[in-house]
Amino acid sequence: MGERPAARHPLDPLSADEIRQAVGVLTNDGRVSPAIRFVSVGLHEPPKSEAALSPGQAPRREAFIVAVEPREHMTYEAVVSLTAGSVLAWRPVPGARAPITAGEYAASERLVRADPAFRDGLRRRGIHNPDQVLVESWGIGTFAREEDAGRRLVWTLCFYRASPGDNPYAKPIHGLHAVVDLDDMAVVRVEDLGVVPLPPGTGDYTAGAAAPRDGLKPIEISQPAGVSFHVDGWQVRWQNWRFRLGFSAREGLVLHTIGYQDKGRLRPVIHRASVAELLVPYGDPRPFLGWRNAFDVGEYGIGTLTNSLERGCDCLGEIRYFDVELANDRGEPYTIRNAICLHEEDHGIGWKHFDADLGRAEVRRSRRLVVSFIATAGNYEYAFYWYLYTDGAIELEIRLTGIVLTSALRPGEASDYGTIVAPQTLAGYHQHFFCVRLEMAVDGASNSIYEIETEPVPAGPDNPYGNAFRSCRTLLRTESQAQRLIDPLTARHWLVVNPGVTNALGQPVGYKLVPHGNVLPFADAGSSVMRRAGFMARHLWVTPFAAGERFPTGDYPNQHPGGAGLPEWTKADRPIENTDIVLWYTLGSHHIPRPEDWPVMPAERVSFALKPFGFFDANPSLDVPPPH
Repeated sequence: MGERPAARHPLDPLSADEIRQAVGVLTNDGRVSPAIRFVSVGLHEPPKSEAALSPGQAPRREAFIVAVEPREHMTYEAVVSLTAGSVLAWRPVPGARAPITAGEYAASERLVRADPAFRDGLRRRGIHNPDQVLVESWGIGTFAREEDAGRRLVWTLCFYRASPGDNPYAKPIHGLHAVVDLDDMAVVRVEDLGVVPLPPGTGDYTAGAAAPRDGLKPIEISQPAGVSFHVDGWQVRWQNWRFRLGFSAREGLVLHTIGYQDKGRLRPVIHRASVAELLVPYGDPRPFLGWRNAFDVGEYGIGTLTNSLERGCDCLGEIRYFDVELANDRGEPYTIRNAICLHEEDHGIGWKHFDADLGRAEVRRSRRLVVSFIATAGNYEYAFYWYLYTDGAIELEIRLTGIVLTSALRPGEASDYGTIVAPQTLAGYHQHFFCVRLEMAVDGASNSIYEIETEPVPAGPDNPYGNAFRSCRTLLRTESQAQRLIDPLTARHWLVVNPGVTNALGQPVGYKLVPHGNVLPFADAGSSVMRRAGFMARHLWVTPFAAGERFPTGDYPNQHPGGAGLPEWTKADRPIENTDIVLWYTLGSHHIPRPEDWPVMPAERVSFALKPFGFFDANPSLDVPPPH
């Protein structure tokens, strides 16, 4: 079972008691009505200067609250001092549409199921029990009508469970949609494009759906001498690495103050790392289906969608779990058990050399520490894995699994915009874009970034054999220069250095960001989704650190017309040389579904790495003990 460490540090997530206290202070202050809905109650993170706690110093603890006053159709933000028991800030955010809460999601489903016009649409399709219909509420984006101005809306996709426990995505209900006002909790309208028969399949993927294969023997992972990591509250120490765990309703897992203990000194690498947005644009242009653009971080919050993990299923080996506390929309705390998983993994050969003259080999095995969480966003699962390695590398891997989103086809119908994965069942072409926010701190706050490419040397006197190539560095001095794309044909990557700190060779210490597989969006530049998620147009953005710049699509992307976040901030073209910088890396997954992705999808993987480049004087894993 996971543990809930006592809050002892300014960066620790709020405890249940702190959530109750924050909500109580705000409600007792007299500024909120009984109708208020709490979107999130989380830690108000301190300035960087206060992130380190001196011995004997009591932490200053504050809560940041986002709430909706539905009768006012207004979003509010509050900062509450838990230390002083007072409201430090309370401000309306005119025009903002707050994220959709879990309570609102469930209430809108009940509301739509009970609507007479919606029930009429079901009966036209031969469905007589609305309780067998899964109603998913999606952010409506910019597709609301003029008469909907000022409303906080969702629209619905619907699926039918022929019997309890069925896979609902096997029977998508085509063309029947409702639009719901979340503030008023009213169905605004029901639209019906006409009946398309339900697909005939069941899409059963449970253990009883297929006879289990023979010959698969158990794999047992044991560490009889115990684990190599040490946990103190929310702080983790492992193989010279030091960092703190955090968690928010919006971003889910956050890593704070990642540093490496080197020759008796803790050297910072990253101050804060998180996945700041997750967007899924679909490519089907048909009516309503072209509205499917899910901002799972900004419209819902992947922290609130987090699973409780299970030993031996989601994680394997000697596991340490962490529970997290969040608030429901009534401001009451609840617990996600085993939300974060911490464990070690063997990672094969770390390094090896066989000396033929001496007839012996030196080999060291690589090991990595894994910090992970898994979120379920409707049909999809996203598993996030932060890896720290014994050679000083850091990697983020995201695995995508779950069930592909489907729509129904008429018998004999085909489509250019998806793959038929079962009779009359179309899995739409789509992409997934993750924006990873990295507050870099390579040996301190004064960092610069270079773009590194490899180029061939022209054949001639300087290259008589035609074999020469060289590495070229370009200093990116401003935000506009640092809006970059990957280029695997030039081995392009980016190097963050601290120009004021050098290694034993006189080189500036650094860490390089190494892209792995990636993709760009195929949506038109003027499309709704590209206006709202302009970060997708570049793989790399770099900004100078600013405390209020946390999310690449802005603070409130729900129903926002577009342009907020990175496109807006970087218009100033601020300098980014030898200063406190933030890297925003866009990681894309391109999904042309296969029949083999049905009825449940084998995990797809996307990733990138951060590797030391001159940060150490030599291979930092030389001191790893040889294998027994």
